[in-house]
Amino acid sequence: MQRVEITRFGGPEVLQARQAPVPAPSPDELLIRVQAAGVNRPDVMQRTGTYPMPPGVTPIPGLEVAGRVVAVGERVTGFQVGDLVCGLTEGGGYAEYCVVPATQALPVPSNVDVLHAAAIPETFFTVWANVFQRGHIAPGSTLLVHGGTSGIGSTTLMLAKEFGIRTLATDSGADKLAAALRFGAQEAIDYAECDFVEVAREWTGGRGVDAILDIVGGAYFERNVAALAKDGRLLLIGFLGGEVAPSVNLLTLAVKRLTVTGSTLRARSVDEKAEIARDLQAKVWPLLEAGRCLPTVHAQFPLERAADAHRLMESGSHIGKIILRVAG
Repeated sequence: MQRVEITRFGGPEVLQARQAPVPAPSPDELLIRVQAAGVNRPDVMQRTGTYPMPPGVTPIPGLEVAGRVVAVGERVTGFQVGDLVCGLTEGGGYAEYCVVPATQALPVPSNVDVLHAAAIPETFFTVWANVFQRGHIAPGSTLLVHGGTSGIGSTTLMLAKEFGIRTLATDSGADKLAAALRFGAQEAIDYAECDFVEVAREWTGGRGVDAILDIVGGAYFERNVAALAKDGRLLLIGFLGGEVAPSVNLLTLAVKRLTVTGSTLRARSVDEKAEIARDLQAKVWPLLEAGRCLPTVHAQFPLERAADAHRLMESGSHIGKIILRVAG
């Protein structure tokens, strides 16, 4: 089979298509003939050497795929050869074939094509785990989403709208602000022109927002704390602005009774990811089947042009998801 390898840490040019043996599924895995694979920020970080794979896990990038099941592990139930599925991988998605733990695979929702199905797993697993499971966001709550037009941001805005959560989004440029509103944000803030802390306070009548989903990290930490209401939750899932907060007033955290939490999918066990998958199938899959909350695919590239997909990701100009076409 053909797969894309990280030949060394560096820029997009280090991604090279190579021939390799087709992997064999373990007793608890599915072997999928990949038709499309999602491109995500952790792939870029892995390529640059800042987000290494755990020991024993394939070094091939790619966290989500969609395609046909071509082999089923001997302990797997509920799937058979020929099923069209999408799944959260343990890596290896940039390839013509990929193994996926069966508990992290879900049937492609009806009326969803395979390109859009490949855009679902990584973002939906991430958003559900952080916003709904760890964030305990209830209907009527207010949520500030940084990067509202990213894959994570757009998914959060759509799901929040479905579950009765009021959202405020940050981004830059008229096109992205308009897109954030289409995804479901009640208000969109241009972070280059406005102070999101002031807007968040004004938008909530001076109270502050109940929760913030943050992909920026250190550079926004102090301002995020200022934008939160009492008993608010800061949900950290990315560190584009650094991993260290330059200043933290711990007294403010105590006085406002704030919760600061963060997580990554990569560090979660197979059992934990299986729980997220079950929740998604029960609570979110019906929405997708009804044609709601569908991901936006900004661009698609053939597998051998993975480097171009990474260049687009790093440019920050995309709205929604970037996908690799692998097979017909």
